[in-house]
Amino acid sequence: MTIEEAQQRVDAWINTTGVRYFGELTNLGILMEEVGELSRLMVRRYGEQSFKQSDKGKDLADEMADVLWVLLCLANQTGTDLTQALENNFQKKTSRDADRHKQNEKLQ
Repeated sequence: MTIEEAQQRVDAWINTTGVRYFGELTNLGILMEEVGELSRLMVRRYGEQSFKQSDKGKDLADEMADVLWVLLCLANQTGTDLTQALENNFQKKTSRDADRHKQNEKLQ
């Protein structure tokens, strides 16, 4: 599915099954919670922290999808076309970082 389709599907789900969007600030808080859950799993899987019993069985892809879901909600609520925003971001990064990463000794 495209990003545009994802935004449309989230909107349709929210307006039927979900009844309505939470407020933008509530969704921002939820986004931070979801990023925290993703972070917790990442530092246990790829970092030095050990798993707690409550962390076992968590799915990395599901945690990433939770983050994406709330981000799509916020985009819909604020009238943001994420497809265009991502295209603009690629252009910004390409022009700004055309040589920067190639010249970074830490990346060699």
